[in-house]
Amino acid sequence: MIAEEIKKIHSELPEGVRLCAVSKFHPAEAIMEAYGAGQRIFGESRVQELLEKTGHLPVDIQWHFIGHLQTNKVRQLIGKTSLIESVDSERLLTLIDRESEKAGVVTRVLMQLHVAKEETKFGFSPDELLEYFRERRFETLKATHICGVMGMASNTDDMERVRQDFRLISDTRRSILEAAPDLRGFDIVSMGMSGDWHIAVEEGSTLVRIGTAIFGERQY
Repeated sequence: MIAEEIKKIHSELPEGVRLCAVSKFHPAEAIMEAYGAGQRIFGESRVQELLEKTGHLPVDIQWHFIGHLQTNKVRQLIGKTSLIESVDSERLLTLIDRESEKAGVVTRVLMQLHVAKEETKFGFSPDELLEYFRERRFETLKATHICGVMGMASNTDDMERVRQDFRLISDTRRSILEAAPDLRGFDIVSMGMSGDWHIAVEEGSTLVRIGTAIFGERQY
């Protein structure tokens, strides 16, 4: 079933849109079934779980960290990911940059936008993120490459609200590029999950994060 779902999603994704298979809380066997179907990007939300899986799964897997990253876990994660998608504060970004420089690596990250109506979500408001780039504060980074933005839509059955949230994420990235047109490689828009990824792609997503539709319900 996992392999079939992977192939189905890949066949439906437009050219230029990639799939991050959200493997958090799922065992290595499930990941290997997806891997066997050609999937290489996997998303984890807990540092310890990601580190355990990297130890005994194929080395060509591109691990994306997609959960809330606590500052005391940053050092453990540096050098272990292809992309940290969930940079939700300037403090966290600074710490990632410092630890990356110490480790002699360049860490690729996405800036997390908070556009959903839930208060519990993390991230920058569109205005905060736009100000960060307008003021060119990214120029202080030494070992971090900001590759784009990530965000989640409101948890609602109102698909028009979901579409508006995705549109705001895409529009914010465009506004950032207008404010800092010399940005290079700022081309990832990570948005869309199992229940809403088709809408996300219509609104400009270049990377969808799908878990439940591939692996079934989480195994806690």
